[in-house]
Amino acid sequence: MKLSAVKNILTQLESLHFKLEDGTKVPVHFHITEVGMVTKHFIDCGGTVRTEKVANFQLWEANDFDHRLAPQKLLNIIALSEKILGLEDLEVEVEYQTNTIGRYDLVFKDADFILKSKQTACLASDKCGIPAEKLKVNLSDLQADKSCCTPGGGCC
Repeated sequence: MKLSAVKNILTQLESLHFKLEDGTKVPVHFHITEVGMVTKHFIDCGGTVRTEKVANFQLWEANDFDHRLAPQKLLNIIALSEKILGLEDLEVEVEYQTNTIGRYDLVFKDADFILKSKQTACLASDKCGIPAEKLKVNLSDLQADKSCCTPGGGCC
């Protein structure tokens, strides 16, 4: 989800809720401790130089159980980040700690922002020698061609 979509949704909300894909709710007393722009400059396994940029939110929870972040307050933090950091209209990535710090994509559904798990991938699969994944088929699911090699068919 792009930052502009997040901002548009925030203007329509009365309260702010996040949850993980499995339905686990981020406690309502969370903080967004960082809003920023993260740039990753790297070389993939095929030797291609790449640059990725994302808008980044860091969610954190503390023991101040009375804390509630209002949508307008987050809009103000985003506006300040746009002004001071030059934050662009990028895809939003959220950092949130469960067992370790996780990086999540963001989607919106049924009045909640959903932290959607990200997956690693090879960006140069055509260059690094990883074979294409073969389709797994059960032999019992295949239908024999009646004109070819059936018992008593005389082809052998």
